[in-house]
Amino acid sequence: MQSDVRVRIAPSPTGDPHVGTAYVALFNYAFAKKNNGQFILRIEDTDQKRSSTNSERAILEAIKWLNLNWDEGPDIGGRYGPYRQSERLDIYRKYSKKLLESGAAYRCTCTPERLLELRNRQMILKQPTGYDGHCRERAALVEEQIKANMPYVVRLKVPKNEVIVMKDILRGDIRIDTSEVEDQILMKSDSFPTYHLANVVDDHEMCITHVIRGEEWISSLPKHVLLYDALGFEKPEFCHLPLLRNADKSKVSKRKNPVSLSYYREAGYLPQSITNFLGLMAYSLPSGEEFFSLNDFVSSFDLKRVSLGGPVFDLKKLLWLNGRYIREKMNIDEIVCYLQERLFSDEYLSKIVPLVRERIEKSEDFIEYADFFFKGDVSLKPENYLPEGQDIPKSIEIFEDILGGLENLSDFSTLNISEYLNGFLKIHSLKPKNIFMVLRLMVCGKKSAPPLFETLAVLGKARACSRIRVALQSMYTLNKQ
Repeated sequence: MQSDVRVRIAPSPTGDPHVGTAYVALFNYAFAKKNNGQFILRIEDTDQKRSSTNSERAILEAIKWLNLNWDEGPDIGGRYGPYRQSERLDIYRKYSKKLLESGAAYRCTCTPERLLELRNRQMILKQPTGYDGHCRERAALVEEQIKANMPYVVRLKVPKNEVIVMKDILRGDIRIDTSEVEDQILMKSDSFPTYHLANVVDDHEMCITHVIRGEEWISSLPKHVLLYDALGFEKPEFCHLPLLRNADKSKVSKRKNPVSLSYYREAGYLPQSITNFLGLMAYSLPSGEEFFSLNDFVSSFDLKRVSLGGPVFDLKKLLWLNGRYIREKMNIDEIVCYLQERLFSDEYLSKIVPLVRERIEKSEDFIEYADFFFKGDVSLKPENYLPEGQDIPKSIEIFEDILGGLENLSDFSTLNISEYLNGFLKIHSLKPKNIFMVLRLMVCGKKSAPPLFETLAVLGKARACSRIRVALQSMYTLNKQ
């Protein structure tokens, strides 16, 4: 048994907590606990324009909900903090300076206009796109431009005519020629590091022994290996987990399945069934049993047993697991508490009652009028989702844009929803009556419903957006006919 294993997950707080984050977190957690190691959570928030505290809070709450508790992180601290990259800028600058002084990196003053022109020319000539090293041997001129206050970035000087050998626990040796790796940006003109520099520096500084992440990061591995070598760091062991897939083998995406952990929590799925389901994505217990606890998963875990076959994100399987947990693992009192918490809590009912009290005369009326607050997805015939005066393609375009805007709201409050939707309609010269009626049908399944903005806020972003996405799916089908 190893005693010094240290692994991490490093989500970016730029949106809702993703099932992919939970999937990677589960395998890191299991590996750490099986080996008496440490599981670290780090927030990679160098993308300041898109990062938000609301997103960070939602991610932390979602991972905690799954009982994947970390040993070090931004909320509890640890020996190697701080655990937010935005609070570690001096560390990255120190290492950037080291790379410049050693000649492993250089400053680049190429403008966005030049880079765009370069990319367009490469595409016209059908050449690989990427930086051409224009500033690599122009140090004196670049220095003069910087003295004249010209913005610059720091790039890694990728060695020429070499073969990078990268080791992956599941895939063995991966080889790539340095001619296929561009001189990547390490420090941006705003003095923030890129993902690549911050990632490598943090993993070194936090003594990470194993980097277990999704296979979408394999393309970044040569950049990271070069950085480890340039900085003189000992490399961790790398393991790239297979991507979650839809049934058609495409990468799991919100267009085909809900991918927000918030959706599954709000829809009443149990955390035990989520971790069980995600564990099955790329692993099987030696016994072959598909119904297992988190402790069972940890006790049997062996990283080398991870399967590279494309794991299918099958919601029917998740629903089956959730049902088994309710029937076989919960007694009557626990089920009652579960229903009260998920459907009939004082907090939830207190949000709904003010929206419906003017329409009810006896208790049964509440269920009839407000039933959509307690249902899963609602669905009507796609013809119901066409605003007056709009054809199918235009209707799809309108509601895809609305969906995208709602998903980008970090604070899904009545006020923010109102400002966004009214602003959208004004910009696009659309009539509120037509668009809002269709939106009400999408999220409520009926015309007679409480005020739209308040209803959306009470349903929550994950469920409201899921219902709009279901409506869009039916519109896509109608458009193909």
